[in-house]
This record gives sequence, structure tokens and C-alpha cells, in this order.
Amino acid sequence: MTVKRQKKNKMTPGEYLALERSSLDIKHEFFDGDVFAMVGAGINHNRININLAGELRNRFKADNSPCEVLSNDMRVKIENNYTYPDIVIFCGDAQFEDNKFDTLTNPVIIIEILSDSTEAFDRGDKFTYYRAIPALKEYILVSQKKYHVEQYIRSDNGKWEYRSYESPDQMLNMESVNCDVLLSEIYLNVNFETQSRED
Repeated sequence: MTVKRQKKNKMTPGEYLALERSSLDIKHEFFDGDVFAMVGAGINHNRININLAGELRNRFKADNSPCEVLSNDMRVKIENNYTYPDIVIFCGDAQFEDNKFDTLTNPVIIIEILSDSTEAFDRGDKFTYYRAIPALKEYILVSQKKYHVEQYIRSDNGKWEYRSYESPDQMLNMESVNCDVLLSEIYLNVNFETQSRED
């Protein structure tokens, strides 16, 4: 989600979860004891999110894939930290932190749609956190400003391979879930000229 983070007081993971599960209007992310309120996203962010999640769902359904795509509201646990990826994919049975079934622990792919307010964090510390998830195979960053999708793929030896896609006729290949999506589909109806006014 496109966010503007508002730093809150330090708390424990348990205190955070109690807060989050009682919060009706605002979602929060939790990193190293700090809690950050998340606020809304602009039109391009929403279009990219819906386009990509829709394409993935359709392909998984057509292929009878064991994988499933979730968008925006699924909290993910990273050791003792918690986040809400823009899009998350898991395969097989979903695994959760507890019997509340609201905190996923086995994402295979995490996708973040970049914004001015989150890009540095998504590229830096957040990716460092995500790499601690044993099940994670791919991390994908999607620009709102132009045709540009970046993909990090974890190899069998634990190293991360980088790929970049910058043309509407290129195919984003998500090997870990056997799924390809054209960039033109990801960016359907996206107006890059409006992006600078959204963040």
C-alpha cells in the first residue's frame, strides 16, 4: 500500500497484535518495536494492485494452481515483525501465526508497489526483513512512475538474483509459482502523469 508512516510509541509484538486486532479503521505495521500507521493509496497504486492481483488470480484458477493471491489486508509475520504487503502469494496450505488466521507466515512471493513515501524502505530495510522469511522465493517491486518492475529471486543456494523489466511487451516471469504476466496488463489504465500528484 502507498503509505505515509506515522511513528508511534515502542511496544512488544503481543501489544502490537492486541492493538491491531482491535483497530477498526487504520492498519499498522510493526518493526523492531515501532508501530507505523498506514494511510491510503492513490489511483495508480490501486489500478496496479487490482490489475496484477486479478491477472494472478485468473491464471492460478485457469491452471488449477495450488497457489493463491491475497491483496492489501493480509498481515505477514517476519520473525517478530509484522507488515501488510500490497500483494502476497502462498502455495498449498496457508500457515498462520495462531488460530486467529489473520497473520500469514509462509508467503512465496511478496509484491510491493513503490511510492515516494515508501520506496527507500521497500528497497532497503524492508527487503532485509523479508529475506528472513524461509518460505519466500521472490520479492517484486513495481513502479508507479513508469513501466518498471524489479524482481529478486532466491536461488537454491540462498543468493538473490536480480531481474528488471521496462517495456509493456515484456513478460514478468514468476518462476516459483509458474506464472507469467505482461507488463501491459499490470499497467492497464495507469496514467503516469498523475502519479506525481498522488504521493
